[in-house]
Amino acid sequence: MSARFLLGTHQPGWLKKAEFTEVPLFISDRRLRPYVTLPRAQQNWSLDSGGFTELQQYGQWTVSPADYIARVRRYRDEIGRLTWVAPQDWMCEPIIINGGRIGQQVFVGTHLSVTEHQRRTVDNLLQLREMAPDLDIMPAVQGDTVPSYLACVDMYAAAGVDLTVEPLVGLGSVCRRQATGEAHQIILALRERGITRLHGFGVKTLGLQRYGHLLTSADSLAWSVDARYLATPLPGCVGHKNCANCPRYALRWRAQLLARLSAGHHQHDRHGHQSALFDLGDAA
Repeated sequence: MSARFLLGTHQPGWLKKAEFTEVPLFISDRRLRPYVTLPRAQQNWSLDSGGFTELQQYGQWTVSPADYIARVRRYRDEIGRLTWVAPQDWMCEPIIINGGRIGQQVFVGTHLSVTEHQRRTVDNLLQLREMAPDLDIMPAVQGDTVPSYLACVDMYAAAGVDLTVEPLVGLGSVCRRQATGEAHQIILALRERGITRLHGFGVKTLGLQRYGHLLTSADSLAWSVDARYLATPLPGCVGHKNCANCPRYALRWRAQLLARLSAGHHQHDRHGHQSALFDLGDAA
């Protein structure tokens, strides 16, 4: 089985660019909100709710579920080819809860417990689905330890949501755990509970190499971060001081990443281990 890789982007206009026709994209509601005229999609894409930035900047959700649903319906109808929608979930990273600073980013902190974040995540999914049964809103499982992720699964079950039968379940709060084996252990624990169709939010290259074969899909905006720290743009790029929003850089980064993952896949096969290969195109 192949896993599907979604390229994250800050540029909604890429939805209508010919060079991205075969590239599934992952775009935040925060980037689409200002558009009076929305681009018409040439490929399948999925919607990020922008929850990480919401909680980072405000310590709470400033977007009501009703407003979010109204915009999602507009994206579905005017952009088209929207495959699934992330919920307004509550991440459980310590920096989100406690507040602080990472580089130039300031986190105000929610100052709530992990359990409260999980409760609000589950409640939001129920509310969104009740308001919009016509939309494909994906549940997201949150936590800060292996047991807490499993506790979140139990919260969903108690609310009548069986994650083992969901078409796709978002795996949240692992973005900053990818340098350790903890994210891998969380995924294995969820799979042991029967939750095998997982989407990894914000998975970086290291995470994809370590446990990408256990995911059904994943998204990443890591290419933009990489490009921001380049001393100069790519040869031939003009009009920008770096390639953090450059389609040429994004496509090159994606091609190189998928090639590395493919090579790793074949190497695993030679050693008799089962692995998955990320799709190069726009397969569902």
